[in-house]
Amino acid sequence: MRTFTPEEQHFIQEHQHEDVAQLMLQASRYPHLPVQELVQQIKARQKAAQKLKTWVANPQVVFPVALSVEQSSSELTASYKAGLVQGKLLVDVTGGFGIDSFYFAKSFQQVVHVEQNRALQEVAAYNFGLLGAQNIRSLNTTAEAFLESFSGKADVLYLDPARRGNQDQKLHLLQDCEPDVLQLLPLLFQKARAVLLKTSPMLDIEQAMQELGHVSQVWVVALQNEVKEVLYLLQPGAPPLSEAPHTAVNLLPQAPPQVLHFTRTQEEAATPVYADPQAYVYEPNAAILKAGAYRFLTQPFGLKKLHPNSHLYTSNVLVPDFPGRSFRCLHTSRYNKKELLRQLPGKKANITVRNFPESVADIRKKTGLKEGGITYLFFTTDMHQKPLVLICEKA
Repeated sequence: MRTFTPEEQHFIQEHQHEDVAQLMLQASRYPHLPVQELVQQIKARQKAAQKLKTWVANPQVVFPVALSVEQSSSELTASYKAGLVQGKLLVDVTGGFGIDSFYFAKSFQQVVHVEQNRALQEVAAYNFGLLGAQNIRSLNTTAEAFLESFSGKADVLYLDPARRGNQDQKLHLLQDCEPDVLQLLPLLFQKARAVLLKTSPMLDIEQAMQELGHVSQVWVVALQNEVKEVLYLLQPGAPPLSEAPHTAVNLLPQAPPQVLHFTRTQEEAATPVYADPQAYVYEPNAAILKAGAYRFLTQPFGLKKLHPNSHLYTSNVLVPDFPGRSFRCLHTSRYNKKELLRQLPGKKANITVRNFPESVADIRKKTGLKEGGITYLFFTTDMHQKPLVLICEKA
């Protein structure tokens, strides 16, 4: 594996915030350096700057191609995952750049990192040593080959199947990903007490649970209100799928995570009360919306819903620590350009649509409203099946 000299590391550090295209145009100024190779390191570091700060902070760390960095977990999501399972041995059979393996190593006595791409596996193994993860063993082989030859029994097998096809198209269905977890499931249960599976945020949770069976727990993990991954804990003899605990978590860099626990039975049994908009309006975070706690959410926070399909909530008294965004409802309006603009003299607002027949782009085109400002507009449908605009400010 290629490592970098102190002079090359200095070049990377000195230029890591610069435009990589401009650096390539200036390559002739550094005839004694492999500028193209170093620029690839800079490009990867720039992609990793926010999500992999531990790796970026170490000048000796080697990065793979930018795509592998793009596909890797962030440190925040990897650290959260590592707190979900524990034991003596975890095998990460789709190891990649090794971010998840590195954090699992904090919860397990031993971690095996399996990666079929030799270059990527060598980079990950080298970085494990640099970053002090001495309890990770890294192997260059496929998930299937490792499982066939593995004679022990892990506490947990972790899989994050590849979700890109031969033409670089993004894949979402379980059977389209590599390795095919549905085909491997009997073998996985032979080799481990539990399986932790990460899937695309685009995959329908109920469909995945039906296909997988044996699901004992589900986590929907968002980072700063963007869903990054859905995790399934698979165990033989798991309870009925309707009783599997669901956790919706929104990780925030500078604040405690927003967490909601529920089961599908609780969601189906919940009976929301519907109401017209009251003094405060609430928009759940993306993890809750993906997890599907639409009805249940009214219960722990004493909220009313605006409409069965709008997924906006309301109350007369501000609910503290709501897991999402809270707004003070200043006015309501019909979807009428003149009526709206009378209340928005600056002709500027942040627009969200929830259960509304038009897109944000269509609304901006029809009304001439620009993006930004301190006013928030929710275009939605009320309990009377009528279109409605909520004019709000952050609570």
